[in-house]
Amino acid sequence: MKEQLSAPAKINLFLQITGKRPDGYHNLVTLMCAVSLHDTISMTFGAEKTTVSCSDPDIPEDETNLAHRAASLFFKSLNIYEGVKIFIDKKIPAGAGLGGGSSDAAAVLSGLNCHYDSPFSREELMVMGLSLGADVPFFIFQKPAIATGIGEKLEICKKLKPFKVLLIFPGFSVSTAYVYKNFNLRLTRCKKKIINICFKDSIFDVGLMCNDLETVVTLKYPEIQAIKTLLLNHGAEGALMSGSGSAVFGLFSDSDRARSARETLSQYDKWKVYLADMII
Repeated sequence: MKEQLSAPAKINLFLQITGKRPDGYHNLVTLMCAVSLHDTISMTFGAEKTTVSCSDPDIPEDETNLAHRAASLFFKSLNIYEGVKIFIDKKIPAGAGLGGGSSDAAAVLSGLNCHYDSPFSREELMVMGLSLGADVPFFIFQKPAIATGIGEKLEICKKLKPFKVLLIFPGFSVSTAYVYKNFNLRLTRCKKKIINICFKDSIFDVGLMCNDLETVVTLKYPEIQAIKTLLLNHGAEGALMSGSGSAVFGLFSDSDRARSARETLSQYDKWKVYLADMII
């Protein structure tokens, strides 16, 4: 038996770092939304052991792959000795701050849970997912959400306008570990903005878009700021780096303007440009 699942990318419309924890992780407040750019996960059930293969040769296919780790964790938690054959048709760039690996892991957990007649609740799957990565619970949650803690505490956000999203991957990856290691809490930019945010009662304003991690990434990769400027110059109402980078996105209310911007910005050789919808 075989099943195919969509594993969407995500963008962070707002990301403020609020402090560093004793365990080395950082507390944050972020607004995350899935977008229609997605990997496709194919799972063949009844295998003797779990294997992973991927269309992208740069993605590991061994036990370090998050999808592989997700399957192993599921079977261990269910206390059964089975496996699954996983193929990842990779469309989400790796190391881009778009959550591709976490989304793949969430899709595997959800797909296996469905196949085995839902032995775990969504909340239990989210706890399982958190042990794999801070973004995994969001992809199991499957709704736009305000995330706090290290990203695991989720509250649904219903007041998002359905923008067109123009995503630009500049052709290089950014190490999340490097970004957090070099992050200086005293240089945060988003604190003043978050005071005025009331997600529950008002529609998200693009003027509130902010990402504290840009302070680290743009120093090493000035191209990030250049892409933001280009997106704004081509009609985006707001532009921001997603997560810890390297992808940058622009939000467009006008579909024609978004398509025109995609056509123009696709001419840059090293960049990958994607036009997507917010999944709200």
